[in-house]
Amino acid sequence: MKKMINNPDDVIDELVDGYVIAYPDYIRRTELHQRALIGKKRNPDRQVSILIGGGSGHEPGFLGYVGAGMADGVAVGNIFASPSPIPIQAVTKEIDDGHGVLYIYGNYAGDLMNFEMASEMTEIEDDIETAVVIGNDDVASSKDIDDRRGIAGELLVYKAAGAAADFGYDLDEVKRIAQLANDNTRSMGIGLSPCYLPQTGKPSFDLEENEMEIGLGHHGEPGIEKNNNKNGTGNRTSDYAKYLKRRTIPTK
Repeated sequence: MKKMINNPDDVIDELVDGYVIAYPDYIRRTELHQRALIGKKRNPDRQVSILIGGGSGHEPGFLGYVGAGMADGVAVGNIFASPSPIPIQAVTKEIDDGHGVLYIYGNYAGDLMNFEMASEMTEIEDDIETAVVIGNDDVASSKDIDDRRGIAGELLVYKAAGAAADFGYDLDEVKRIAQLANDNTRSMGIGLSPCYLPQTGKPSFDLEENEMEIGLGHHGEPGIEKNNNKNGTGNRTSDYAKYLKRRTIPTK
């Protein structure tokens, strides 16, 4: 795969530079960290702030989900790597309006560790209350709901949380609504080709030209099966729908 890249080690910082330059009316960096960004469009009725974040390489996530009706700020990590606690804390301090901050992030080891550390640092050092909703919508990643990854379904959680915050609800209620959205969201990935990491220029996993992988994670985590795709996906669509249904557990 051909790409135009300067120094591979500068890809993420240049990505953030470009995004801020392209949308100066919508987003800006904080003064505390170059990978801590906040939106410029905030509903005046909103009391609770919403912070999202994660590794890069999933664009438009997570930068693209900061704005009106969505998140107030984002912490940006390296490719497929969680942001450190420092930018998370920096965003938290900038967006808090005195009513607490809701963290929404995916169920990945690095994110779990770093957001928890940032929450502890923020509450101790800055006296800011935080709450957490962890995205775990990927039905293919585990039969155990608590072990499932967060993938595309997180977007719906952002929307639900943003709407609740815009109604002026308090932190407990915004978290409750976001958690309810998460608990009722299921998704499953399908990969048609591997991704290429800038530092190596090589595919992150192997997938033949006519293959697709069902249940693939968005970092290249193995799925549940590989299929020959030369005849299209139409004859398998119903099978995937049935799989989703089997893994969907209604929430009371």
